[in-house]
Amino acid sequence: MKKYLFLLIGLIHLTLAGQVKREIFESFKLQERRDVSYYFPENYTEDKKYPLLVVLDADYLFDIVVANAKLYGTHSRMPEAIVVGVHQSEDDLRWDDCDFEQTTGLPTEKGAMFYEFLGTELIPYLETNYNIAPFKMYLGYDITANFGNYFLFKDKSYFNSYVIISPILATDMESRIPSRLADMDQEIFYNMILEKEKTDDRQRILQMSNAIQSISKETLHYYFDEYDNADHLSIATYGVSKAFDNVFKMFRPISPKEYKAEILTSDEPVFKYLEERYDRIENLLGYRKPVELNDIMAIYAGSLKKSDFESLKPLAEVCKQEFPETMLGFYFEGEYYEQLGEPKKAFKTFEKAFQMEEIDFLTKDMALEKIDALKADFGY
Repeated sequence: MKKYLFLLIGLIHLTLAGQVKREIFESFKLQERRDVSYYFPENYTEDKKYPLLVVLDADYLFDIVVANAKLYGTHSRMPEAIVVGVHQSEDDLRWDDCDFEQTTGLPTEKGAMFYEFLGTELIPYLETNYNIAPFKMYLGYDITANFGNYFLFKDKSYFNSYVIISPILATDMESRIPSRLADMDQEIFYNMILEKEKTDDRQRILQMSNAIQSISKETLHYYFDEYDNADHLSIATYGVSKAFDNVFKMFRPISPKEYKAEILTSDEPVFKYLEERYDRIENLLGYRKPVELNDIMAIYAGSLKKSDFESLKPLAEVCKQEFPETMLGFYFEGEYYEQLGEPKKAFKTFEKAFQMEEIDFLTKDMALEKIDALKADFGY
């Protein structure tokens, strides 16, 4: 018998036109049928990879997550994503699936099977049949939020990102989670979302949060968001968009705040910031995101502001690849030669720029001004 056996009714025939479908998944691990919902982006294509968002308590959270993913994906605040939600409200399945032993804090026997269902059936099915990126996010609320923590204890976590909403913590989790996060050799985004209202687990959660905040690791990104006006029920609707803001900050265009706080204050070459940003996106998402014009202009402005003219050359090469029909690449290259003190190369390069299409603030008149100035100074 294969490692796992399942039947997913109807999904094969899904047209993937931005639809949400609720299907029956027959789990060999659980020996039962489970309701699972799926969302695929409207523009789903085999040519790119999609992050996977795994949502427990799908009866409550799935629609919230899908709505945010659609809004953020449409406006390029995050990559378009595939969302899968596991329904657990019927017969209070969420407690059977995610309960833990009070003495050890480990999942119950049913919880261990549910863990295998997610990790060896549901996720592998999607990875086999759809273009799933390396980046995966787990989202859960109270008891299902705590359950997500168990995936941290694999040698390599299934998930890169966790959205933990007001968890009901298992035994000793307030010390186990910080210890595990400190030891992990993997980039992890961990979002804790908590209501201000007092709950039975509030002090333990705050203790855990303080311990995590004290960990200094470049690969650990911890976010704690507390909401004054939320209670334990309403908190389920809070914080998902904030978590997306936290995690997918790197995917969004460089903001004026980021430009001032991170680019202008860095001692590194300005172009290195752009290079590392897009390399990181590729490593996490599994595909190379096209470089945005906004980001190119931010790096260009930073290069001039900091007199880092060496960054103009690699920036020009990126522009030639990303915007090949425009004057962007040759104009920046011309400025590079101009600052380097090579007027002949600058003159020829600005001539090439003049023959290309205008873009953004760059016009043919600007290239012509550069050409005329070099003629006047050097007689070309």
